Amino acid sequence: MTNLEIRERSSPNQKERTAPARIDMLILHYTGMESAAAALERLCDPAARVSAHYLVEEDGTLWRLVPESRCAFHAGRSFWAGETDLNHVAIGIEIANPGHEWGYRPFPPPQMAAVETLCRDILARRSIPPDRILGHSDIAPDRKSDPGELFDWPRLARAGIGIWPQPSPLAPARRGEAIGAAERAAALADLAAIGYCVEEGRERMALQAFQRRFRPALFNGRLDAETAIRLVELCAAFEQSRRRKTFGRRTF
Repeated sequence: MTNLEIRERSSPNQKERTAPARIDMLILHYTGMESAAAALERLCDPAARVSAHYLVEEDGTLWRLVPESRCAFHAGRSFWAGETDLNHVAIGIEIANPGHEWGYRPFPPPQMAAVETLCRDILARRSIPPDRILGHSDIAPDRKSDPGELFDWPRLARAGIGIWPQPSPLAPARRGEAIGAAERAAALADLAAIGYCVEEGRERMALQAFQRRFRPALFNGRLDAETAIRLVELCAAFEQSRRRKTFGRRTF
């Protein structure tokens, strides 16, 4: 792997992917444990029944725990764009960070550099479109908040990893402004079009997950005008990514 030394430790928590195998999603997590060493032990503990394909420590040390060709147990109960059981189509990367329970903190530069290089390597080998590069909270907003509001998604997008359109310069002026019923319906439709689960009773959790990732300055789960504007921006960006993918299949 380019510019990265990978340490190997096989996790027993893996199985064959559902046939025919399809790998077209990349899911980023934080470990949510007090140390990377503790996370490594848990990801390799057969009693825990959790794993990931890779673990990235805060100093950039990289571990491979499950071969990409096999299914790791990282997504859990999840949903994206009408699809469930995402373990079978995804590669999972665990990024060492104490998480919100143990003292959430920014991801240090060596760690982000390693994550970026690892993601670029995966994308060079796998047909994973930008709209299928997600955080754990995107696919399980009722259970998870990782990798969270401090994760540097814009950096990854600048490297061609995932989606991050620049926010509208008008949006901050409208932060907190209420919106009407018609705007709310349109915003929730945009949220669903992006891929989030917006079943009745789950809208606020989905909105909070969206805000953590795309409007991290304020992630209260309330549908204000700034969030509605950001949803329009992201809905267009995700649709553009999906159109490119479809066009590519037809052309090549």
